[in-house]
Amino acid sequence: MTEYVKVEQADGVLTLTLARPDKKNALTNEMYGRLADALSAAESDAGSRVVVIRAEGDTFCAGNDIGEFAMAAMGSAGSEERHVVRFLRALAESSRPLVAAGNGRAVGVGTTMLLHCDFVLLGEDALLSTPFVNLALVPEAASSLLLPMRIGHARAFEMFALGEPVSAEQALAWGLANRVVASADLHAEADRIARLLAAKPAGALSATKRLMRAVDAIGRQMEVESAEFSRRLRSPEAREAFAAFMERRAPDFTQFDR
Repeated sequence: MTEYVKVEQADGVLTLTLARPDKKNALTNEMYGRLADALSAAESDAGSRVVVIRAEGDTFCAGNDIGEFAMAAMGSAGSEERHVVRFLRALAESSRPLVAAGNGRAVGVGTTMLLHCDFVLLGEDALLSTPFVNLALVPEAASSLLLPMRIGHARAFEMFALGEPVSAEQALAWGLANRVVASADLHAEADRIARLLAAKPAGALSATKRLMRAVDAIGRQMEVESAEFSRRLRSPEAREAFAAFMERRAPDFTQFDR
């Protein structure tokens, strides 16, 4: 599945492209591993001065592969190493400027990864959503810390609790994005911004990013979230949520207490 993440480098820019458009770029364990490896390798590669994250097709990222989620919720997941934690850590700890180009839907981690990017471009068709509670789960990627910091508690709670999509223009107004551009121009504009950043003094740029981000606090929040996420994923609520999804019916959460 390594072909589902394309890794390309040119002129100081490392471009990571989600390339599973037939599955709306839903992330599998192997894809998380490929992304984590690329981000980690960039830290010691002088030729990777800026990282761009983008996607093929009409969807930026539909979140975690629902099949893998369902297997974990039902207790039938395999024993292979889970790479999502490595990926989220690599995002949070990256010293390289991260540029994101988001088009179409960005669901779950498709949205929360944007909170770790330093320059976020959205296509005019972008829709951001964080429907963790709808799946009987909790936020991840330190988003329970970062999203309220970015847009305020009220808006963040609405995004998490209701899971309704936020348009590109609304995301821009709330401070979730730097710019909204025509979808046809998205990748070209992301490349242009990345090349501008790659021409800057790398040491000063990295130091500026480090001063702006409380990496230790972000890491601690990820640990707390991860523990709760694992508990929620094994809960009766989650089993009901994923069973309902697979059976194409509405879930019934009224049968459960806290």
